[in-house]
Amino acid sequence: MTVIAGLLLAGCAEDAGVDQHGRKVAVERLEDQWLVINYWAEWCGPCRTEIPELNHLAKELKGQQVEVFGVNFDGLQGAELAKSSEALGIEFTVLATDPATRFSLPRSEALPVTYLVDKSGKVRDRLMGEQTAAGLRKRLLELQASD
Repeated sequence: MTVIAGLLLAGCAEDAGVDQHGRKVAVERLEDQWLVINYWAEWCGPCRTEIPELNHLAKELKGQQVEVFGVNFDGLQGAELAKSSEALGIEFTVLATDPATRFSLPRSEALPVTYLVDKSGKVRDRLMGEQTAAGLRKRLLELQASD
């Protein structure tokens, strides 16, 4: 009986939509850790120069209770999202489902914009304009130290 209940519960596991490759994103990746959520668009010049910095940051932070996510500002889905993400060289996870509602992220009319979200899901900072890996790492450390 326990095995059946476990199988039923596993089948009901919540996910946070899919990524740019169509793979499911487990909701656990958005919980109990710090998040760097960056909104980008292919037509945004500063976004294009910021992407390598975010790729670098994502690699540096791997396994450190911080994850970098991207969200396409134009709401691209499926093959269009995959093509746009690839065109910009994005190596971190791009969420096809905008997490704005989940984290009460204010809509920005300017790009790029990056939100830093703490382990409890609270937005701790909104950074407008192009960011660097070093600048984001420094700001994360400042916010984590004040926890």
